[in-house]
Amino acid sequence: MDLRAGRFDGQMTDDAAAFSSSIEFDKRIFEADINCNRAHTTMLIEEEIIPKESGEKILKTLDKLEKEGLSALNLDPSFEDIHMALEDYVTKEIGPEAGFMHTAKSRNDQVCTDIRLTLKNEIENTIINIKSFINTIVEMAKENTHTLFIAYTHLQHAQPTTFAHHLMAYANELRRDCERLIDTYKRVDMSPLGSAALTTTGFPINRDRTAELLGFSQVMDNSIDGVSSRDFAAEAIFDYAMLSTTLGKISDEIVIWSSYEFRMVECSNQYSSTSSIMPQKKNPDIAELSRGKSTIAYGELMTVLAMIKGIPHSYNRDLQEVTPHLWNAIDNTNDILGIVHGMLSTLTINKERTEELAGANFATATELADVIVREKELPFRTAHRIVGRIVSDAIEEGVTTNDIDNDYVNKVAKEVTGEPLDLGEELVNQALDPLKNVKSRTVKGGCAPGAVEESIQNMEKFLKE
Repeated sequence: MDLRAGRFDGQMTDDAAAFSSSIEFDKRIFEADINCNRAHTTMLIEEEIIPKESGEKILKTLDKLEKEGLSALNLDPSFEDIHMALEDYVTKEIGPEAGFMHTAKSRNDQVCTDIRLTLKNEIENTIINIKSFINTIVEMAKENTHTLFIAYTHLQHAQPTTFAHHLMAYANELRRDCERLIDTYKRVDMSPLGSAALTTTGFPINRDRTAELLGFSQVMDNSIDGVSSRDFAAEAIFDYAMLSTTLGKISDEIVIWSSYEFRMVECSNQYSSTSSIMPQKKNPDIAELSRGKSTIAYGELMTVLAMIKGIPHSYNRDLQEVTPHLWNAIDNTNDILGIVHGMLSTLTINKERTEELAGANFATATELADVIVREKELPFRTAHRIVGRIVSDAIEEGVTTNDIDNDYVNKVAKEVTGEPLDLGEELVNQALDPLKNVKSRTVKGGCAPGAVEESIQNMEKFLKE
């Protein structure tokens, strides 16, 4: 029986029915649709809008369907969506009384409610997984507060740091990704149920009651907004796109660090492959794929923004096409999250190599300039000019950081300013030593072990919230 046979005598062609059907991606909201109908029917019974006996039959049938699962539904494309398939199931079980289930309810508000219910669960699960990843990073950082590492700007040697300090940069980025989802959750956690087609209903329904039964924190204030808004979906996709950006950045650095030229880390064999022709190769394929797949959510975001921009209020069928892009962005990002979590946690750090790089290529030059400012009260720009000249002369003469002493500094300073600095061997050596350099960065957020430990403690507080 066509549940909407009242308006048209004829039926859609098969290709038109298949084209308009959302059955395939509606499978995602199956459980939410049962819960939505259950809550709405319960409210209708309580408000004495439908006969109690009929309502209880509907509830009993919904319980039966929940136990049987999605496979119990007729998922033929002739049904436009999961809502019609579910109503068809109930109708076959109890007959025309099933029609009471749709009293004071439209598919317009029903699908919005289902999407929001499902998205709430998705966001909750992603938050749990992000926090799990952060916790792994924190534990890795605890073990590497003294592991020298090199920090880059423009992918060029910049300053020495520690592996723990770099790891905690990841942790803080992931924390913001998590906080964005937490904030978005507030705007998803609003019930549109009861908006009906767009102007609510003449039946005396209790929207607060259905919101309570479904676990929503509030009811949406405007029924037109209730059925037509999809900004919450776009916002969620943006959050997943930003999370993908963080994960792509981690993947990109793993690709770089594991190369022969850098040799800072080695990927686990579990996340690597070899060449089909070059037997010596160990390729970071999984990191590369993660980096590549991290762009998928961007495309989904742009698609959804374009969809919701050019349509009038209130419900338009275009909105049906939003949800596949929402679910794809979520699924893809969650896959990357799990992969990058496992990949980072199984990295092997080449500590000898990272220590070598931390002290190479004059990475400690900034500290030497700072020492000149502190000890000789020279303007930083003057100190910057002196140290810049020291580096350029050293490179030209084939001199390394280890060869720069107090006499070398005095020679250059005299050429630049006309006066020697006389810092002394101890201060020059201390400024140019990468480990001492790192330990001097005690400012909040810095790379000194104590500063990183404070950052770790702050992150652990967040994880316990």
